[in-house]
Amino acid sequence: MGGDISQFSASPAARQHTWTLAAYRYMARKRLGKHRALDLKSIADKSWDIAPGEVTVSPPALYLPGQLERVTGWEGKRFYPYEHPARTMEGGIITSQGPTRGYLIKNAWLVDGALYKGKASHWLSQKPSTFPTIIVDNEIDRAAVYCTQNGNSWFGTWLMEDCPTYALACNEGLPVTIAPSAKFPLFTQAPAYEDWLGMKPLRLRSAFFRELVLFDDQSNNRSRHARYQAMGDKLLSHVPHAPHPGVFLLRGGDGDLRLLRNELELAEHLRITRGFRVVNPLKSDVPSIVAACAGANVVVGVEGSQLVHGVNVLQAGGSLLTLQPPNRFVSYYKYLTDRDYQHFGFVVGIPEGDGFRIDIGEVERTLDLFPR
Repeated sequence: MGGDISQFSASPAARQHTWTLAAYRYMARKRLGKHRALDLKSIADKSWDIAPGEVTVSPPALYLPGQLERVTGWEGKRFYPYEHPARTMEGGIITSQGPTRGYLIKNAWLVDGALYKGKASHWLSQKPSTFPTIIVDNEIDRAAVYCTQNGNSWFGTWLMEDCPTYALACNEGLPVTIAPSAKFPLFTQAPAYEDWLGMKPLRLRSAFFRELVLFDDQSNNRSRHARYQAMGDKLLSHVPHAPHPGVFLLRGGDGDLRLLRNELELAEHLRITRGFRVVNPLKSDVPSIVAACAGANVVVGVEGSQLVHGVNVLQAGGSLLTLQPPNRFVSYYKYLTDRDYQHFGFVVGIPEGDGFRIDIGEVERTLDLFPR
């Protein structure tokens, strides 16, 4: 640890400078081959269970015969690998959902998106700086970091995973996340969601923490379900809502390319035949999006982050229908709908150019499989 920490005041974000070479020591050990992959949690001064784990049995997804045979690529490396996605769709998987845990680390440094103490580190961003800062101008007596590497990279993960953990952080210390950067700016719709969810985190680029709490909050246990449901209730409290047939959330060309060639045609068909609302999240503000999604019996759209707007406020017994690119099948949302007592279904597209096409008749027949 570099610098004399006695100069710090006890107030959050004190503007009294010290310095640390923690990031450079980490880089040197790694370059010299002396670095062992120690996570900060493994050297915690204290760890404890915040909420118990449990055993769950997954229900089957709803889909037409022959759909899985179309899949040419499975996207699973970014998500918790319970099972192969094809097996996940069959249901009946017995999963041991772990407990929600807390870890207390004393005297830790935050430097440019990574946490350090001794030989241990914990990464909160995907891209470490080439030349990390050595000047640290924030000292905090006790803080709790709720953000994750994936949540700082993808909007959907931030809203579905990091935001529920914020509630845990509030109970353990000053809620802290990393400051946005040129490489990873703040998600456009994050401020509006934070406002409606009552989130007021401290965003930091560098800091010294006398006490820092980290979490294991990846298991879909009852605690995570309850916190996510509470988030949805907060959002619904801002808008009038009544049950309606469903909402189609357009993806367009945003994010990783998943180009549904007949997306607008399909959305318009469901609007006319089933009374669905059609929302383009890229051209709408958060209040409008939440108001449109509130009360939907079914949420439909190309598998992707934009679906989170609807899943946020989908009630128990509601349904999610994902339109899957054949070369990039993702089962992430099924874990969430299983946890929250909702129904999950999918239709796999047919390749067309650099995108894919979804058969409207198959969408209709799959929707008919959902409980009414």
